[in-house]
Amino acid sequence: MAPLRSNDVLVHLAPLSALLTVVLIALWRFLFRKTFVYDEARAGEIMALEEREAIKNPRLLVQGLIVLGLVVAGFVLHPVLHYAPSIVALLGAGLLVAVSTVETGEVLGEVEWPTLAFFAGLFIMIGGLIETGVIGVISKALADVIGGSELGGSMVLLGASAVLSGIVDNIPYVATMAPITADLVHDMGGAGDHVMWWALALGADLGGNATAIGASANVVVLGIAERNRQPISFWQFTKYGLVVTFITFVTFVTVAIGLGYVWLRYFALA
Repeated sequence: MAPLRSNDVLVHLAPLSALLTVVLIALWRFLFRKTFVYDEARAGEIMALEEREAIKNPRLLVQGLIVLGLVVAGFVLHPVLHYAPSIVALLGAGLLVAVSTVETGEVLGEVEWPTLAFFAGLFIMIGGLIETGVIGVISKALADVIGGSELGGSMVLLGASAVLSGIVDNIPYVATMAPITADLVHDMGGAGDHVMWWALALGADLGGNATAIGASANVVVLGIAERNRQPISFWQFTKYGLVVTFITFVTFVTVAIGLGYVWLRYFALA
């Protein structure tokens, strides 16, 4: 696998993320222009709200923000500390449990155990595919199709990842494609921060916008909406995403920009 670090992600993907944020804001303003209507009554209700009332435990909030800052600093200082992001995150979680008054049982009760079990099983399956040679066969087939072309391979990987991530959740998709991408990078003689890794990351992230199951964040939002008595069904999400073409349109635009970014940064200006 590629020895990528948090700082590498910031350096390579932050410029594009900033650009896409501006594009998405402009698209939302255009596509939902009918909903951006000022309602004096609703505005008055919102202005009457007291934000401090939403904070039930100010001390825990401060503790959480401090620990979060330390965790982010740990990610950024990885080249100095040499701690894996997973270790930093676990240390932060343990520190917050230790300094706060929250009961351990209460914290463990909030853990998404089914999700963790799902990913554990997923990585076991991927390991089995690697050991049985399935991943190697797929990698060889892709290498034959790409023919050693970094530009062509990056474009194909980014575009295919964008399409497939709209059908399969992007986390298991990336977990499956990671060893394949590693083999492709090795065959091309690339370094750990090879452009193929960024093509995979961009395609999977952008393609996750296409459907409700394209990204775990989409599923989380549906769950939050359900708890707030504003349920959004899968088909309702799909209707707005595909029939109304909002998500499809956004995905097309962002993927097109992503393709242009990869070509410009890693090939035209390399």
